[in-house]
This record gives sequence, structure tokens and C-alpha cells, in this order.
Amino acid sequence: MSLRIPAVMIQGTGSNVGKSMLVAGLCRLFARHGLRVRPFKPQNMSNNAAAVEGGEIGRAQALQARAAMIAPHVHMNPVLLKPETDRRSQVIVQGKRHGLLDAATYRDRATLLPFVLDSFRHLSEGADLIIVEGAGSPAETNLRAGDIANMGFAHAAGVPVVLAGDIDRGGVIASLVGTSAVLDAADRSQIRGFLINKFRGDVSLFQEGVRTIEQLTGWPSLGVVPWFPSAHALPAEDALDIASSRRAGAGFKIAVPVLPRIANFDDLDPLALDPAIDLVMIPPGTPLPLDADLIILPGSKSTIADLAFLRAQGWHIDLAAHRRRGGAVLGLCGGYQMLGRTIADPHGVEGDAGTVAGLGLLAVDTVLGQDKTVRPIQARHRATGTPFAAYEIHLGLTQGEDTARAPFKVAGLDEGAASADGRVIGTYLHGLFTVDAFRTAFLQGMTPDQPFDGLRYDETVEATLDALALHLDTHLDTQAILAIARSAV
Repeated sequence: MSLRIPAVMIQGTGSNVGKSMLVAGLCRLFARHGLRVRPFKPQNMSNNAAAVEGGEIGRAQALQARAAMIAPHVHMNPVLLKPETDRRSQVIVQGKRHGLLDAATYRDRATLLPFVLDSFRHLSEGADLIIVEGAGSPAETNLRAGDIANMGFAHAAGVPVVLAGDIDRGGVIASLVGTSAVLDAADRSQIRGFLINKFRGDVSLFQEGVRTIEQLTGWPSLGVVPWFPSAHALPAEDALDIASSRRAGAGFKIAVPVLPRIANFDDLDPLALDPAIDLVMIPPGTPLPLDADLIILPGSKSTIADLAFLRAQGWHIDLAAHRRRGGAVLGLCGGYQMLGRTIADPHGVEGDAGTVAGLGLLAVDTVLGQDKTVRPIQARHRATGTPFAAYEIHLGLTQGEDTARAPFKVAGLDEGAASADGRVIGTYLHGLFTVDAFRTAFLQGMTPDQPFDGLRYDETVEATLDALALHLDTHLDTQAILAIARSAV
């Protein structure tokens, strides 16, 4: 079924080959050329979600919408899988909680294809170009039946494919040629060209490799993209991406324990870029640092399970010692719930029904409910009066004595909780550090003598998207990519 809208799908030979960044860069490039561009990802798997009008989508699609210079929409990512355990994910369909998907029912995802095509149809209205991002790899032939993320969607919507390979991880010739070898003839013919991403060094040295891929696959090369060193300035898709790409600052040290189901960790992106901050992601098996000024407990998709993991690592002991030394603690969403006295799950939302003890650093108690709060909001920092934009994505209601010192106001109501000395804070608000004025006010409230005004976060992201678009335009045959998209009409 062709919806007769110019569209091209960027698939990859594997995960983390740079598909999201490629789509973001192409969205910005063609938007700068005056086209009405829309990003689209049929199915995403991520706990890093964005609250948009009508629900939630993957954070990467929110960034791609920004690159396209339009507001994000639930139809840009109609199916979002949010892992709760190794074998079970919450399913978000067109922005709303749809149910659970486990390993035994994974093949039933084909029933979601009508929602995907409906969203694609909605997105095509008024658009000049749609740039689609695949998921994982089309070479996972064991998942081909019922596929909605790669070739299943490409065929159903009549969208041609460009296949991206990552040379930085090695074996790019084999990965591209191998993908061609395992695809059936129909899927192979859907691919109209390939590109090489993340090249380091002299591109001319790989020309023989490009010719080999062309000869063995029959696909034309659309270019070799050199490593883009500024990619760290864009919101990360994975918490480990923050750890590997952060630029250590000086002075104020923030430590973040990496939980198994860490969620909405884009809260940390501005902190990773701020030159006045040394953000340290603490992996399992490593104690929380003694010299941290602030410890942040991040959001979690499975609060009770991640709290048990935190205790198993001994991090609760480190937190207590940090608190005795006068250190500050900030809990975000699930991290806020962990800081309280108890977390009750009467409906078994996260597993077995019951109540567990929290860390006891805030005098609050949480009850997990079945209704999910998803909304963008405007908030105000009570201590300084600083306004800022943020969003909420959470299950549960938190109440208790420490909410009387709520650090924020939302729509005239108190939000969050704080200890009597103000050194332990919890909030359901996400994205608050993207606002320079709030980030500066909040952190200087903890250490008045240190300046925190060296980062202009939004300006940095915008400049990086522009630079990424120019980078792709320089090294890819973007006119050929546009011609491939128009062949879908």
C-alpha cells in the first residue's frame, strides 16, 4: 500500500549504527531547504520517552521533530515498547498505554500494523517528505514474520530503504554484504542504496571497500560519513551513551547510579554538557564516590525492582553516608519514590502486589496506581521564582509531611518534596535542567560560590543540529536520497 508521499526509510545493519542521528540530520537538512519534513519510527524500544500532546513517544523522535522544526506528535512513533523486565515490556500505542507484551506474545505485534499505518497516514497530511527510522536490523530474519519495525512496514507503506552500516565497530563490509545475503529477494529489492557511518581517518582509503560492497550487493553507495564529534551534544538514546561521551567538567560533582531500568535519563543531558559540572555515571559494582556534591537517583521504569537492585549494590549505604556528610540528593520520578518511606503496589502494576520499604530519606509514601500521568507542564521553582518548562510521565501518588516543603509549583499547586534542611529533594518533573535559568538557580542554591552560567543548552542543541545537517550534506549524496524518497510516489 503506497500512501503516495515522498518517504525514505533509514535502516541499519544493527542497533546503534547511528540511525537516529542520521534521521535527525536529514530532517534538519531538508527542513532548511524549505521542505515540510516529518520524522517517523514505526516501533521503538526505549524507556527514554517524551511527553507530547496526547501522550508519549520515544525521545529520539522528539529530537527528530525538533530537527525538522515542528512540534512532536504521537503519530511520529505509534508503537513504543518500554521494557519493564528482560522478558516484558509495556506497550504504548499512539501515545497511550495499550497493554503488556512478553516474549511469548511478541509475534502478536503484527496486530499493531494497522495503528502504524494509520499514524503514517496522519503524518503524511500536509508533508513534503517523511524520513523513517528502522529499529535494530532487517537481517534478524527470525523476527521477519509479523515485523512492523523494518521491512514489514517498508513493504506495507511502499517506502524505499537506505541501509546504514557502522564502520567504527568493525566488519562493515561483512555486515552490509551479509544483510544482503540473508534477505529474501523482495526485501533485498526494497533497499535502494547504502551508506557508511562513523568513519575515522582518510575516507579515500576505504574506496576499495565501497566498491566491494557495491559489487556484492548491487546497491549504489550514497556516501561515507566521517565521525561527527559533536554528537555528544545531542540528547543520548542510552544512559551508557552519556557515560561514554560526556565531557568532564570541573568543580561541582554529580554522581548518578546506573539502574537496570533507568528511564527518562535525558534529564542528565544538560548536566553532561555543562563545563562547571563533572557528571559521573556509576556502573554496577562501583561504590558511589565519597566526593560527590550531589547524587541524583534517576527515573525508573520498574521502581521497586530497581530499588532492590540499588540495595544489592550497597548504594543505599553510600547514600546514607553521603547524607550524613551533608551531601545533597535529588530523586527524579522513580528516584523520588525510592527516597520515601514506603512504596505500595496494591494492584501489582510492577509485579507482585505488596508494599516495600523505601530509603527513608524523605518523609513521604507512594502508592502506585493504574492511571498514568503523561503531560507537558509549566512549573516554577519556589525558592527563586524561576519559571521553566518540564514534563511528567509516571504512575503513582506520593504524599507525606515533606511535601509541605514542595520545591516547585505547577498550575498553582505544590509539586515534589524536600527534607527539613533542603538537602534532599524529590520531584516528578522531567526535563527541568534544559532551562538554563533554572539549572543555574537550582545548582547555585547548593553551592553559591560556584558559577553555573557557562552553558546555553538550547542554543547548543540547535547549533549541533545545523552542524550535523551540513556534515551529512557534505558527505552524502543527499539529492540521491531525496530522489529515492520521491520514487515512493
